[in-house]
Amino acid sequence: MSTPTPSAEDTTGVVVRASDGLPGDIAERLVDVFARHLAATDGGMAFSVHRAGQPLLQLHGGRAAPGRAWTEDTMAVLFSGTKGLTATLAAILIGRGQLDPEAPVAECWPEFAAAGKEQVRIHHLLDHTVGLPYVDPDPATQAEVLDNRLMAERLAAQPTLWEPGTKVAYHAITYGYLLAEVMRRVTGRGPGELLRTELAEPLGLDFHLGLPAAEEERVAPVFRAPDYRISTYLEDDPERRAIVNRMYGSSLTAEQPPFNTREHHAAELAAGGAIGTADAMSRLYSLLISPESLPAPIVPAETLARATRTWSEGKDAINDRPVRFGLGYELDDPLGTYGPVRPALGHSGAGGGLHGAWPEKDLAFSFLPSMMQSEDVDRRVKDLLAVLAEA
Repeated sequence: MSTPTPSAEDTTGVVVRASDGLPGDIAERLVDVFARHLAATDGGMAFSVHRAGQPLLQLHGGRAAPGRAWTEDTMAVLFSGTKGLTATLAAILIGRGQLDPEAPVAECWPEFAAAGKEQVRIHHLLDHTVGLPYVDPDPATQAEVLDNRLMAERLAAQPTLWEPGTKVAYHAITYGYLLAEVMRRVTGRGPGELLRTELAEPLGLDFHLGLPAAEEERVAPVFRAPDYRISTYLEDDPERRAIVNRMYGSSLTAEQPPFNTREHHAAELAAGGAIGTADAMSRLYSLLISPESLPAPIVPAETLARATRTWSEGKDAINDRPVRFGLGYELDDPLGTYGPVRPALGHSGAGGGLHGAWPEKDLAFSFLPSMMQSEDVDRRVKDLLAVLAEA
């Protein structure tokens, strides 16, 4: 079966770049699935697949903004796909001996020992078991939300909701504040500078944490579908729903969501503020699992194995969603978030984005949409990965 012609554009508006690396009619079927979902959605989206750092298939289509087509260099907010980047930075520091996941947080951040947190370990922050899912007191303004240092200071003063390590619950926003402060304490650099100097620039990867103003014109605004909902697995529980609303009230569920503002793009929000292309995310995960084309691996093999083994798993204590985490990486779960292939690693993002890899298949992928759909109804990346698994 022939593969799509490079740079071909069909009647659905899908732009295709393909190599001969996918067997049979897999590429053609992926184009068909992508086109079907694109036709049923507003906005635009992109899907990229890499092996050994080389692109096998790159798809994009739709509108980045009114009057502007989604092109190969269109970027969008990655939401929690950012956590995979932060996890990779943490793994780099662990591999260099600058960060020890078993060490108390208070060794590098003495103020964190307040309120009985003396024995909280670095891995409790990375594997979502620390018990600090929201900031108290709530940030009163967006300026406070975007202030990593202020939010870290408040978290350092808080008691945990449970004994760290005894429950797992996704720390959607606070993960970033906590890890940004730890990284600053051990390196003297913020997460945006670390991302730029450790990954983006040396590897030529098109993503940012703290977007330069000159790049704003390349960003596709993201928007919620009319029926968009969060925490769709949460049973009827007013108390835990209140916690969810507190966690997301300044972002995903805000009446005027901030994620398309210049201020949000410029901030270094290490849990959900990175901006990049699908191609950059797919290539990063490909190079992470298959570093043969690099002078040295991004993360030493033994460190990556340690970071991607199971550190926490179970039903999310707040959201009821089955989860499994390594040291910051999301791992394959009972819901099939990463398709029908195991093992898998990476990180999903609010609204349907997914970025990761199947190490034993030597395949990495990234799906990046502008329209946010609820997890329990969104079939876009699930359908794409079901076809890709046949490769």
